[in-house]
Amino acid sequence: MRHIQLALVGILVLISLLWILAEPGFLKVSGLFPIRTLAVQYTGVLAIAAMSVAMMLALRPRWPERWMGGLDKMYRLHKWLGVTALIVAILHWLWSRGPKWAVGWGLLERPARGPRLPIENPIEAFLLGLRGTAEDIGEWAFYVVVALILLALIRVFPYRWFYKTHRVLAVAYLALVFHTVVLIRFSDWITPLGLAMAVLLSGGTFAAIIVLLRRVGRARQVTGRIAELNYYPGVKSLETTIDLAAGWPGHRAGQFAFAMSDAAEGAHAYTIASDWQPDRPRITFVTKALGDHTSRLRERLRVGQEVRVEGPYGCFTFDDDCTHQIWVGGGIGITPFIARMKHLALCAAAPDWPEGQKVDLFHTTSDVDAAALARLDADAKAAGARLHLLISARDGRLTGARIREAVPNWREASIWFCGPAEFGAALKRDFASHGFPAEQRFHQEFFDMR
Repeated sequence: MRHIQLALVGILVLISLLWILAEPGFLKVSGLFPIRTLAVQYTGVLAIAAMSVAMMLALRPRWPERWMGGLDKMYRLHKWLGVTALIVAILHWLWSRGPKWAVGWGLLERPARGPRLPIENPIEAFLLGLRGTAEDIGEWAFYVVVALILLALIRVFPYRWFYKTHRVLAVAYLALVFHTVVLIRFSDWITPLGLAMAVLLSGGTFAAIIVLLRRVGRARQVTGRIAELNYYPGVKSLETTIDLAAGWPGHRAGQFAFAMSDAAEGAHAYTIASDWQPDRPRITFVTKALGDHTSRLRERLRVGQEVRVEGPYGCFTFDDDCTHQIWVGGGIGITPFIARMKHLALCAAAPDWPEGQKVDLFHTTSDVDAAALARLDADAKAAGARLHLLISARDGRLTGARIREAVPNWREASIWFCGPAEFGAALKRDFASHGFPAEQRFHQEFFDMR
């Protein structure tokens, strides 16, 4: 989480410093309209920089994933950058339009303009001729961006419509690139700020084109066919096993992948619930009926159906040197732990984890399915993990105190959590308040792709 915050603040601070270097006399400027000119430039540069980085992160690049702690964390940064761009763009629009409104209402008087010096640079003259067009295009693109980002933040907005409308942001972004290239102060292009903007706009433009061509993650996609479907009615969960074609690089327990069975619906991210066996290239997902898409999977999927799988992604891979691990799976958040237990059982003769490492698995659920719980118990026994099952109606809520009571050496352990975000945040705060080094040893997957 800290790396996401550092990345967001770092981007904004860096662009701000570069803008200050390009405008060293900004503190000496006085008068509303001269200040307005600087404010419009600054907010515009900051907003398009945030959008550019967000657009590049939409390509799901591999190189920053390890530093940020996984693609789930990168998507959190993508979301924060989008919200930041929205807020700053609104300020940009208000600085641009507000004084004009005040003049129109008779509240302000526009200062007289002095004579303009002739422009000798043909490129600058050409861009000046496009100024009116760029302003109009930028304004309409701004309205589109505001509407689409707000829709993306509305949780009840169906994912299939989010998937379709969110791509329109790429078109709006390209319009804002044109707006920026034309309207940014021409002299700024030969400064470090101009170089940074050229890199960001180029990267963002490339990303927008890839998004519009629907080529995101294409190099990491393989086809597969559904081999098995098992439904557990008590927990409203569907287990889907897929035979993969050649090209899948293998995955580790705790990672996730995007799967697409319907092009109109788009790809959805699912945690992998199986260990990787190169001699039997299969992957298993367990999905719970939580929304419009997952509720329809049972009726729409069939054995033999072709599915496109992309990945693997994520760093929730149980890597540490602690001799004790505490796992907490809330509801469908049990999935990565199922995969890890299968790995522990399969590799017991040649372990790739610290010698003598013990595991306590806490699974809290409000739904009960005898067959699913029996399989979970069998997996735990095969892996040598101690299972603590809490059924909400019978056992109440899982708290940090209950975990500490059940695991006396919790101070020396690491905690791996997957489940509702608020539940994880509360557990993390609780353990931190008792002196647990949560920033280093509390691992939480932010499994939220919007």
